[in-house]
Amino acid sequence: MREYRQLTQEEIGVLENNSCWAENWEHVQVAEAFSPYGFHRVVFYGDIRLGVFEKQVEVTNGFTKHAGINDATLRNVTVGDNCLIEKIGNFINNYTIGDDCYISNICTMETTEGATFGEGHLVSVLNEMGDGNVMLFHDLNSQLAAFMVKHFKDRQLKDCIMRLVNEEIRFTQPEQGTIGNGVKIINTKEITNTVVKDDCEISGASRLSDCTILSSKDASVYIGTGVICENSIISNGCSITNSVKMQDCFVGEACQITNGFTAEASVFFANSYMANGEACAAFCGPFSASHHKSSLLIGGEFSFYNAGSNTNFSNHAYKMGPMHYGTLERGSKTASGAYVLMPANIGAFSVCFGKLMNHPDMRCLPFAYLMAYGETMYIVPGRNITTVGLYRDIKKWPKRDKRAASCRKSVINFDWLSPFTVGEIVEGKKILESLQRAGGKNVSSYNFQEYIINASSLKKGIKYYDIALRIYMGAVLKRAVKEGFLGKPTSDTGLGKWIDLSGLLLPVSEEERLIEDIKNGNVESIRDVLNRFYDINDHYREYQWAWTYQLMLDYYGLDELTDQAMQRIREDYVRARRAWIAEIRKDAQKEFSMGDVEQEVFDDFISKLDHEVDYED
Repeated sequence: MREYRQLTQEEIGVLENNSCWAENWEHVQVAEAFSPYGFHRVVFYGDIRLGVFEKQVEVTNGFTKHAGINDATLRNVTVGDNCLIEKIGNFINNYTIGDDCYISNICTMETTEGATFGEGHLVSVLNEMGDGNVMLFHDLNSQLAAFMVKHFKDRQLKDCIMRLVNEEIRFTQPEQGTIGNGVKIINTKEITNTVVKDDCEISGASRLSDCTILSSKDASVYIGTGVICENSIISNGCSITNSVKMQDCFVGEACQITNGFTAEASVFFANSYMANGEACAAFCGPFSASHHKSSLLIGGEFSFYNAGSNTNFSNHAYKMGPMHYGTLERGSKTASGAYVLMPANIGAFSVCFGKLMNHPDMRCLPFAYLMAYGETMYIVPGRNITTVGLYRDIKKWPKRDKRAASCRKSVINFDWLSPFTVGEIVEGKKILESLQRAGGKNVSSYNFQEYIINASSLKKGIKYYDIALRIYMGAVLKRAVKEGFLGKPTSDTGLGKWIDLSGLLLPVSEEERLIEDIKNGNVESIRDVLNRFYDINDHYREYQWAWTYQLMLDYYGLDELTDQAMQRIREDYVRARRAWIAEIRKDAQKEFSMGDVEQEVFDDFISKLDHEVDYED
């Protein structure tokens, strides 16, 4: 802890000659090398601690001023080394300010009694009229938030998690508001009960109240003009600009929220982009995007999702009871407006619409288009497996992760084929084959639930699902050989059903084990819970191999994975991959023939497809 000394009479004289005044000069303590010459028209109340002020501070590009404090009223404030604080319209009260900060032309910065800094608030997502189900705090990530939402009806589990989170907050919360090192705050009206971490810039904001801003040197946060942010937490690498209004929200790493977007009781995670529209009680997992003024995200769960214009999940026709709008994960509408059916929370960057329509069985026809002609609804199963859009998305999402390596709290697994998605593909293929057996092969269409599947679509769906299965098994086998874990799995962990916990792909058995450990008191802190998610992700390939090994045996009717069987899987993988690329090529040529794509863009895409053979070995 830094040591301070009393001001000398000579130093007090210099300060008073510069129109400075203190309620009691004995309560103003300074660093050993303190110099009073950079202080003008400053009023001190309460306990004041001041560092050294000996350097130049850059206020804008190419323009520096000497460190010091001018035209300000401070009460119970600690200021670090080489800060420049000036033009404080009202006062700074109960704050600790770090080193190398520039604070200018603000009205009020204050910590009041009972400040929470945005932590510990319980908000209700998915159901804006329901009980709170997500507790906001600085280490929240998409997995823990999704875990809370999924199991909030389990009262014992909810109480345990809330206790662990409250303990973390109690151990880490400062006694008063803090400003980190290298922070720049200018032209801002009000900052109340807010913690601002290192290297954050706040320029022109209207009000920040009861917030925590988790900025760092390698992942700084920018808060811009007109922003009003209340009871919220903003994570590393975020940008909140252009009159955004936000209340009771959590914003995860590297998110951008801009252009008048309004949000209430919502959470946004890892690389999400929100502009112009609105969100209420929305769970926006990694890579959620909304660009349009007419878009309203309310009561839904999204991930890898791009909301189109006029997207509206509001429901004004409900009668009684809580609203439930289902889960829209990893996806978007197609350009033609057709929706893509996927299992809830499925990978592959498509819309899960089945659960939204209250048909759980629809979840088992993944990668499908749902289209309406008049009052008749058609399903085209598996079609999205062979589209240009899917191929492009597989390539682009990992490149769009803008988070700093040191600030990646939320786990994101980018595998488009995984035990989670492939498990649904297996079930989808079984459904189509059973429909074909029951209806015969000489019919024009098949009925599934209240929908129609044309015979040609069903036949292609089986083909596409089979292509995906063979690509997946071959790719996993290739990795097992390369990474040295080929052979019969040594553990059963990974067998059975898998889920997507907002970016983390995991076996249901591991989620159930975590639930029991939390309830039984085997987890001592919320950090231990988060570490379990990270540990599960670290063992993903191991669990995946156990699941895939069994899939290979079942698919090929084997008792064990022999050399001969592995050779067959490799050959099927190459053939399936080439068939997949050929289908994507046809889709690209079809789009090009419509005149919507320039020749250069088309040629570049085809060139990428030509190089896919490089990945076969």
